[in-house]
Amino acid sequence: MSLISYTQLLHLVQSGVIDANPEYINGATIDITIGDRILVEEKDIPGSVVDLKEKESLNMKEILIGKQGYSLLPGDFILATSAETFNLPNWVAAEYKLKSSLARSGLQHLMAGWCDPGWNNSKLTLELTNVTQHHGLLIKPGMKIGQMVFFACEPVPSEQSYAVKGQYNSQETVTANKGVR
Repeated sequence: MSLISYTQLLHLVQSGVIDANPEYINGATIDITIGDRILVEEKDIPGSVVDLKEKESLNMKEILIGKQGYSLLPGDFILATSAETFNLPNWVAAEYKLKSSLARSGLQHLMAGWCDPGWNNSKLTLELTNVTQHHGLLIKPGMKIGQMVFFACEPVPSEQSYAVKGQYNSQETVTANKGVR
């Protein structure tokens, strides 16, 4: 597997594989921005337990965040979405990385940012939490939230592609847990 850098990233954006602003292409990553919808964990269900093997998710409600943004309070957990849509061919994998300046402010991403070859027509769902003890963090639509690193690999056989085997293809907005397969 090899890292894809600027020239090939520009080609992927120009050919529509990645729906991103060409100005956001860095040497070996593409900055992505946060979309306008989030899922917020409901807090009024004491003692509820989610069976991680079942196709149930946390009790969450969808919120449309406007220009004023959303204040993520200490300890809060949300699911957010990228504004960008991805159409990875069977020879490209990707990984999400939080912007370091956001991490230095106490925002944490929960390390579930791997995208297999064949993941397509989808926005990335981000698992975000505020690890500070005393500060809310303001999240606004359109702000740079992270960067994607892309890798070229041997083409995956079509029957093994995420396009066939994946359960999070064609997600047009933030998507909750669909259960462990």
